[in-house]
Amino acid sequence: MADNGDDDSHCRIKEGDYVVLKRGDIFKAAQIQLKKKVIFEKQWIYLDNAVGHFYRTTFEIGSGGTLLLKTPKEMESSTAAKEAGADNRNIVDDGKSQKLTRDDIEMLKEQGLKGQEIIQQLIDNSSTFKDKTEYAQDKYIKKKKKKYENTVMILKPSCRILAMMYHGREPGKICHLRHDTLAQMLTLANIHAGSKVLVFETCSGLVLGAVMERMGGFGSVIQMYPGGEPLRPGVDSFGFPSHFRDMLHEFPICHVNALLTGTLNTKTKDPSIDSEKSVLTAKDVQQNKADVEQQGSPEEQSREASSVANTSDDQEKEDREKRKEAKAQERKAKQEEKRKKMAAAAALLDGRNADGLVIAGRFHPCPVLLGLLKFLAPSRPFVVYSQHKEPLIECYTKLKEVGGTVSLRLTDTWLRHYQVMPNRTHPLLLMSGGGGYLLSGTTVAVDHSKPAGSLRAEEPAPKRLKLTNTEG
Repeated sequence: MADNGDDDSHCRIKEGDYVVLKRGDIFKAAQIQLKKKVIFEKQWIYLDNAVGHFYRTTFEIGSGGTLLLKTPKEMESSTAAKEAGADNRNIVDDGKSQKLTRDDIEMLKEQGLKGQEIIQQLIDNSSTFKDKTEYAQDKYIKKKKKKYENTVMILKPSCRILAMMYHGREPGKICHLRHDTLAQMLTLANIHAGSKVLVFETCSGLVLGAVMERMGGFGSVIQMYPGGEPLRPGVDSFGFPSHFRDMLHEFPICHVNALLTGTLNTKTKDPSIDSEKSVLTAKDVQQNKADVEQQGSPEEQSREASSVANTSDDQEKEDREKRKEAKAQERKAKQEEKRKKMAAAAALLDGRNADGLVIAGRFHPCPVLLGLLKFLAPSRPFVVYSQHKEPLIECYTKLKEVGGTVSLRLTDTWLRHYQVMPNRTHPLLLMSGGGGYLLSGTTVAVDHSKPAGSLRAEEPAPKRLKLTNTEG
C-alpha cells in the first residue's frame, strides 16, 4: 500500500504546487497556498481544501470561497426532461416563457440552493421547455449550467494547457502563439532529452518552459535574452522540480558579437557597474561634506542642544551607512552571481555545437537568426516563429544569399475545432484566424575557402554549351 501511495503522489495536489483552474473554456494559473485568496472570474476562492485530492478533480465553490468536493453522483445527474417536442416551429421567443424573475432567482441563491437546483427550477417554470427538441433542451441546459453552476476544475500545468490559457486571456504576451504552432516548433527543432538548445523568445517564458518540459530535465537550455535580465514568468507556472533549474542557462544577446569575435571577458566585472558605483560614492562624499558643514555652522544653539543633535545625527549617519553597506553587498552578490551565470553560458556556447535553435519574439528575427546560427553544429535544425510572414520572407532570402542552410521551409498553420456529438457534428462557428508563420531549416558546413560566385561558375558543361549555341 505504501508503494501505491508513493506512486500516485505526483498525481495529487500538494501545498506549494502550481496548478491551473478551469471553468468552461477559461483557464487561470495559481499556486496552492493555505489561507490565501485567489481571484478567478471575479470571485474569491480558497484552495486549501484541494490539497490531497487528485488533479482534474471538480469542486463546487461554497460560501466564503471554500471548495466543496463534487461527488460523481452530482456530476452524472442529469436535469434533462423526459418529454421533448418534435420540432421548434411553434415556439415563439417573446421573453414570457419563463415565470421566474431575476429577483426570484436571487432569492433562490440566498436560500443556499446549488446551481443544479436553480437550473431545475428554471426548467420547471419554463412553459416552452417541454415543446423543444431534445437537442434544443440539451443546449438550453448547457447554457444555464455555464451561467449558474459555480464549479472549478483543478488541472496539472502542461505546455498545451498554459498555451491555451495565455492565448485565451492575453494573446499579446505570447505574440499570438497558438498551442498547435508551439507543438510544431518543438517537433521541427527536434527537441529531446540530452540535447543542447538555444532559445530566444519574448513570449513570457512559454516557449522556454515548453522546451524544458520536452527535455525532461536532461541536457542544457541556453536562454538568449534581451535587456538587463531574463523575463520568464511563464516558466514558474509549469511547476518544474528544482533539478530542472540546473539545466537552464542564460546569456545576454547584446554580448553575442563579443563572444563570436573572442573579445568577451567574463572574468572582470562590467565597467558600467563600476562607473555607476563611483558616481554614487562621489555623491555620498559630497553629501557627507555638506552634512558636516551644516553641523558645524550653528553656533547660536546651546551646548546641550548641540550635543543631543550631534548624537542623533551620528546615529542616523551610522544607520544610513549600514543600510548603504548592506545594499552594496547585496548588489555585489547579485552581480557576481550574474557574472558566473554568463561565464557558464559562454563556456557552453564556445564549442559552437548546439543541437537546436528556437526563436519566437516581437523583435525582427533576421539579425538574431544570423547571429545565433553560428553557434549550431552542422546538420542541426532551427525554427523561427513570427506572427507576420514578411520578416520570415526576409530571413528566407537572406539565408539563401548567405548559404550554410538547406531544406528551408516557410509554412503557416491552420486549425479548426469541431463539435462531435450524435447527429450534430459540425465545425465550430468561432475559430482562430491564424496561428502565425514558421521558418524552419537545417544547418550545413560551408567551405569558406571558395569564393561566393564559385557555385555559379561550376555549372555543368552541357548547359553552358546549350546557351552558347542558342546565342549563336
